[in-house]
Amino acid sequence: MDARRLLRRAASGAALLLASLGLPALAGDLNQADIARRFQPPLHVGDKLRDVPAWPITSELEPEAGPVAYAFESIDLAPIPGFEGTPMNLLVSIDRKGNFMDVELLRQHEPVFLSGLGEGPLRDFLAQYANKSLKQEITVSSLYGNTRAGAGGNRVVLDGVSKATASVRIVNQTILTSALAVARARLGFAAPAEKGPLARVRDDLYEARSVDALLKSGAIGRLHLSNADVEQRFAGSDGAGVDAEALARPGETFIDLYVAYLNAPTIGRAILGDAGHADLMRRLEPGQHAWWVASAGRDAYIDENFTRGTVPARLAFSQGGAPVELRDLDLSPRPPSGAPPLNAALVLRVPPMSGIDPASPVRFELTLSRAKGSMLPVITQRSAHLDYQAPEALFYRPPPPLPDWLIAWKDRRVELGIIITALALLSVVLARPRWISVSAPRLKAFRLAFLAFTLGYIGWYAQGQLSIVQITGAIKSLVAGAGLKSFLYDPVSLLLIAFTLMSFVVWGRGTFCGWLCPFGALQEFAALLARALRLPQLKLPTQLAGLLDRGRFVILAALAALAAIAPQWAEKGVEVEPFKTAITVGFDRSAPFVAYALILLVLGGLYYKFFCRYLCPLGAAMALGGKLRLLDWLPRRSECGQPCQTCRHRCAYDAIEKSGAIRYERCFQCLDCVGIYHDAGRCAPIMLIHKKDKGRSDGPRRGGRQPEPDHRAGQA
Repeated sequence: MDARRLLRRAASGAALLLASLGLPALAGDLNQADIARRFQPPLHVGDKLRDVPAWPITSELEPEAGPVAYAFESIDLAPIPGFEGTPMNLLVSIDRKGNFMDVELLRQHEPVFLSGLGEGPLRDFLAQYANKSLKQEITVSSLYGNTRAGAGGNRVVLDGVSKATASVRIVNQTILTSALAVARARLGFAAPAEKGPLARVRDDLYEARSVDALLKSGAIGRLHLSNADVEQRFAGSDGAGVDAEALARPGETFIDLYVAYLNAPTIGRAILGDAGHADLMRRLEPGQHAWWVASAGRDAYIDENFTRGTVPARLAFSQGGAPVELRDLDLSPRPPSGAPPLNAALVLRVPPMSGIDPASPVRFELTLSRAKGSMLPVITQRSAHLDYQAPEALFYRPPPPLPDWLIAWKDRRVELGIIITALALLSVVLARPRWISVSAPRLKAFRLAFLAFTLGYIGWYAQGQLSIVQITGAIKSLVAGAGLKSFLYDPVSLLLIAFTLMSFVVWGRGTFCGWLCPFGALQEFAALLARALRLPQLKLPTQLAGLLDRGRFVILAALAALAAIAPQWAEKGVEVEPFKTAITVGFDRSAPFVAYALILLVLGGLYYKFFCRYLCPLGAAMALGGKLRLLDWLPRRSECGQPCQTCRHRCAYDAIEKSGAIRYERCFQCLDCVGIYHDAGRCAPIMLIHKKDKGRSDGPRRGGRQPEPDHRAGQA
């Protein structure tokens, strides 16, 4: 069975496996007993909640205070695929104020932390979350950018992990997403504001305004209900007609309800006075908001049974449909100058971490009750609401924070700029290779310089080694229905992937394998060292070489199938690549992995590009991608292979047939054959023509006519 038939069968089998798979259920690893072992008395772990997958933690010292903390597994709330395609699982605990207590690693599949750097650096990274608050903007620093320099105010920048920048950004996103889900469900956090970040009060803005002016501008909201308005609400119910005074004087005021946002100095100082407003702001916690609520008329929104410091029973408060508790701050504000006669006035505040946007509309809802009958009266309730929005001019909105993946791109803009420049240069060389390739010394100097850049800068510094892990990770993510968003966290790799996909159409598979693979570049330098040491340059027997070449596709198909049906085996199988050992961690790994990588480099010194040509599953995938190539762009003459065999004998990749045709699926685009084609001192057909011309006294001298190219092939 030839390689193409074998590949088609393997691909068909993998497709059937993928089609038969359902969406795998992600579940946590721990039960209540496991959590209880982590929280010793006086703390007590309750049953897992039904509305949100978290365990409430109470304290025996505060039995009536309710949960003092919550613990939860991130995979239940934020199963975000990692770099390798599998979500990690972390045990996160936050207290009732939204502060992180601890973040514990339960399991992870990130290649760099499995057996590269080990889990130690990841655990050190997670330890930084202790005592940080969900109220803060938590981001991860980049070793390539200046993120920390911009930190300030409410921003917290965690130290990243060298060689694992993309992975720790995904970790941060996982922690914050899962913690915010619990906080919104149990700590009163509101959903994110539609307009972006929550508005902040302009503390520096103050304008002396009267109560009448504030009323006219809407800075003080008013709900006016006459006796007739209330009677109309009870029409057709048991409460209709039971209020004699309302029936007798329908035009008189039943209640005037006034509300005003107090944090803004222009409003707060007008209502509370300078000293009262200063006292209020000292009492409020960061992120806490207060409103002045007062009433006048026949009815008051509180009665003589109201207890200070509690929630007014008849008044409800909400924003965007989400109810938020309003509680009395136990202040006794004096009626502001110019206010109407009031029968009740309180300063009410929301919880510190309610997530309320003070510049967006809020709703105050007043419950109206009537009783019919003296013995076991029938109670009928209706409601009236007041929609209030403080003037936008009293606030400013911080710019929305960039998503973590976009921060990664911004932090690495210098590296991306340098690599884009290098890719542009390579594109020019491949598009117009004649000048660079016709001189063998010039081509050698350029090629070695570019490969050194690929190895040192793209590989070891910028961590841009593409890998089969990206293919298996994509399969895992797609099978799990998680998408490919995790690729955004690694901008260098994504840039190289995009360029490589484009190169498939234009030049074929060899652009990446021949110029942009750091381990491939390392193999080239190993071959140069081997030749300098006068080690023998060997070739595998033709049949064995063909078998190994086809074997790469078997390895690729096997890893793709394992990624879909047995991810844990795929994690082990991808170690057939030495990329993580040699490039990602720079040989800083356990002895067996280092020995394997070194053996492959030695074999590469003896058998040119041994790993690339015979074992690399990523190279097999590149060969498949190369099928998209539209042009046979490497120039050929009619004499190539018939009879000239110069290029074939000099091709170190065995990429030229005896017929002279290029095997593009094997070609690494070293451009040696292009140089020979254009060089009158190396191309046998040109040399033959020159020799014939020299023997003719009337013929053209040096530089005479050249053989015609085969127009069935492309031009260079």
